[in-house]
Amino acid sequence: MGNQTSPMEFILSDFIEEPNLRIFSFNIFLIIYLIGSVGNMIIIFIILQNPHLWTPMYFFIGNLAVLDMCYISTIVPNLLVNSIKERKKISFGGCVVQLYFFLTMAATESSLLASMSYDRYVAICNPLRYTTVMNREFCLELTITSWVIGLVYSVIHTANTFRLNFCRSNVIDHFFCDIPPLLKIACSDTSLNEIMLFGVGAVLILPCFPLIIISYVYIINAILRIPSNTGRKKTFSTCVSHLMAVGLFYLTGSSVYLQPVSASSTQRQDKISAVFYTILVPMANPIIYSLRNEDLKKAIRK
Repeated sequence: MGNQTSPMEFILSDFIEEPNLRIFSFNIFLIIYLIGSVGNMIIIFIILQNPHLWTPMYFFIGNLAVLDMCYISTIVPNLLVNSIKERKKISFGGCVVQLYFFLTMAATESSLLASMSYDRYVAICNPLRYTTVMNREFCLELTITSWVIGLVYSVIHTANTFRLNFCRSNVIDHFFCDIPPLLKIACSDTSLNEIMLFGVGAVLILPCFPLIIISYVYIINAILRIPSNTGRKKTFSTCVSHLMAVGLFYLTGSSVYLQPVSASSTQRQDKISAVFYTILVPMANPIIYSLRNEDLKKAIRK
């Protein structure tokens, strides 16, 4: 993937560049990492220990928790180490591995959120067929498909990114290895990379969001036909957690990946957006689902 003109290591930048705030940022990211890791582990443990939660909805929530635990661990440990080091380096191979797993987790989460929206659609719009449609085999197929999409997406972009020569600089203006900042320091022609970034995303990732929107159009239409206010609120409450997770993930991720590499947004803005979709979203998901889901709250209290 690399050649003689590529560096042996890359230098990463701080998320917070002020030296006096490095310890503060280390403590903040450590707290976020612990909350995210422990929160997702609790969700997984609760679901495994309570047979009444072995339903399609909680199967997907459990898979999302596993995914988020891996997702946050791809970025934050290296960020914590670098936040207290003067020279914030990552080896060429380490950068390849980090980008590969980051893209895998991000693309898989996008697909998994679409699967979860379909689960809610069937539960609310076709409740009598729910157990037949969302059987164990179909849920497993949706989950495996999500992971396959993530792996394919990651392999394509990781290989396409590291075929480039990085002779211009080895300083990445970001706190982790991501495609846009890597393309900015490449001295090779990156036009194919930008085309692939949009093309592969349009085929594998972008369809997930319209599917979520379409599912919720039908869901909201079905909820509005429920005669009682109590029934409408109770039904809609099963979707609120998922909607919040979708909103956090897609709004922050699209602000970086749906613009050209040469776009006018500052790297500072990209870093802030990246913190949301790589760190805060995996931390927030277990909190969102545990606070908004009555069955999970009851299981946690027990």
